[in-house]
Amino acid sequence: MTLRIGVDTGGTFTDVCAFDEETGRVHVRKVSSTPDDPGRAIVQGVTEILDQIGGREIGEVGYFAHGTTVGTNALLTGRGARTGLITTRGFRDLLELGRGRRPSMYDPQADKPTPQVPRHLRMEVTERVRHTGAVETPLDEADVRRAVRELREAGVGAIAVCLLYSYLNPDHERRIGEIIREEMPDVYVSLSCDVLPEFREYERLSTVVTNSYVGPVVANYLARLRGVLADRGLTAVPHVTQSNGGVIPFSTAEALPVRLVLSGPSTGVVGAAQICTAAGFEDIITFDMGGTSSDISLVQEGRPKVTAGMELDGRPVRSPMLDIHTVGAGGGSLAWIDSGNHLRVGPQSAGAFPGPACYGNGTDAAVTDANVVLRMLNPDYLLNGQMKIDREASVAAVARLAEPLGLSVEEAALGILRVVTANMARAIRVVSVQRGYDPRAYALVPFGGAGPLHASRLARELGMKTMVVPEIPGAQSALGLLMTDVKTDFMRTHITRVDESTAADVDEVFDELTERAAAWFVEEEVEEAGRTLRPRLDLRYRGQNFELAVEVPAGHRFARDGVDAVIELFHEAHERVYGYRSEDATVEIVTFRLEASGSAAHVDVRRDEIHASEPEKAIIGTRSTCFDPAEGYVDTPVYDRARLTPGDVVTGPAIVEQMDTTTVLLPSDVCRVDAYRNLIVEIGDQS
Repeated sequence: MTLRIGVDTGGTFTDVCAFDEETGRVHVRKVSSTPDDPGRAIVQGVTEILDQIGGREIGEVGYFAHGTTVGTNALLTGRGARTGLITTRGFRDLLELGRGRRPSMYDPQADKPTPQVPRHLRMEVTERVRHTGAVETPLDEADVRRAVRELREAGVGAIAVCLLYSYLNPDHERRIGEIIREEMPDVYVSLSCDVLPEFREYERLSTVVTNSYVGPVVANYLARLRGVLADRGLTAVPHVTQSNGGVIPFSTAEALPVRLVLSGPSTGVVGAAQICTAAGFEDIITFDMGGTSSDISLVQEGRPKVTAGMELDGRPVRSPMLDIHTVGAGGGSLAWIDSGNHLRVGPQSAGAFPGPACYGNGTDAAVTDANVVLRMLNPDYLLNGQMKIDREASVAAVARLAEPLGLSVEEAALGILRVVTANMARAIRVVSVQRGYDPRAYALVPFGGAGPLHASRLARELGMKTMVVPEIPGAQSALGLLMTDVKTDFMRTHITRVDESTAADVDEVFDELTERAAAWFVEEEVEEAGRTLRPRLDLRYRGQNFELAVEVPAGHRFARDGVDAVIELFHEAHERVYGYRSEDATVEIVTFRLEASGSAAHVDVRRDEIHASEPEKAIIGTRSTCFDPAEGYVDTPVYDRARLTPGDVVTGPAIVEQMDTTTVLLPSDVCRVDAYRNLIVEIGDQS
């Protein structure tokens, strides 16, 4: 078994990446996504790529990993399971009350999201655990059985259980789980003590409800896909990406689908971090622009930033995940005119079908149409000829916007690009400027099918001086699946101050998490030499309401030498984010976290020899392209990226084409090909 396959499902395309261990070659295939059943496109893509590399058999695949948006889509479209909730008496309305803040501060009419569990399916049971973990009122099991039977009569397909202070004492929740399985053996069950053993009852409640809401959808999808692949001859255990950038077996993911919220984009960040670190760029901002959205993430010193959660469609979801910010700006994002006669782009998207107007199925102008009009994109076909496109349809679609705005078609097309660039720049500022990082100190790393097409313009908007375009940017997330590890996270809330007197208690909590990690390593059959543990702490000054995550340096034995180092790291983080530090304030630990990862066989970052620059050999023609409507169309050289070799230097304006994407070099950009076949672009005049 010499083949390793990664499959990433996007809103428009499904990317398949295969690594042949015998030849060391990476093969890429793109097929249109099938939103009604994503598994169809996956099977089609795998079949086509096996044919592409010589008629190989799926039985030769020794590793299979998949990034999916099934759970996220179920949340965003409201197509999850009919879900019931069991909670401590007096707390069933917490799911609806949430926090005191309004969705939009200055809009009194803005509604909060509709609860995923309607009120009549929220059941209260008699029990009470104190904030110390001590039982004040024992669990009334008859009350539990009554609640479960009511939910059974209501026809729920999933049940979430979230009791007050169960993160300190899970006994009552676990007993409720046992009763549910006795009464309803086929229902999907989520316990908050398993999904999120942390304090803050609303966030914990929202997360466990989300887990149950999408659980049957994700579990059924993964089980069905696993069966289809097995029927076709796959013998390897299929893995799926988590939001933290690691992978876990399908069977494990079925129990914790909430950890797959960022399944799709996370591995692209992991892969980009490895590629750019090898190339000498440890501090980067990744920019993954696909057909529907753009995903932005910051990587510092070669490590992606990690966060404890996010808000998705107005609902908090707490789960360890890469710090990725998403904005509705992709190649399929639709341009439109608002009531003030202003040009807007997104968040509505043409999706895989009908797609941009140039695909021949729709009539609305998308970002891709603007690029086709200006001839930034090939006006005849995409994907090396696999997909024919209709430039006249793009011109007609953009013209319908240009006329009421009083613009030429080219001016309207450039306006679309400027608006979508501004949208993406705002997203980058969220993960950089708003977190205390200056984007000008980072290299921009574009990938996804549309990332390199827009990156130079985006870098200029942000004042960034360098961008790094990986060798296979259009399938970077699929390639990243072959560059990541098996990974999971363990956590426990235990509020205590940080000083010498509590060092032994801190070590005791980490020892408990380490034991759980050791059992997980055995379960996942991770060799001892390939095991890695990364402890982190959520810290705050006493009296604060929110925490900052700090990685514990050089091991996690506080009783030895860790206290002063961790306090200083927290002071630095607090000063970077909030602009000040309080040296005399007491620092508290809120939540202990331990990331456990097991190394997998990775696709190596290949290094070649640098040769004298001969870029002329890669020129495959010229294209009349419009960079500025005032200057009209100019003849622009078009390069075949496959013919560019390390050492080649290309000066903009120029267009670099490859099967999975197009890289646009604006006038005065200078691009060199490095030893890893990345395009290192020095951004030109930004005045």
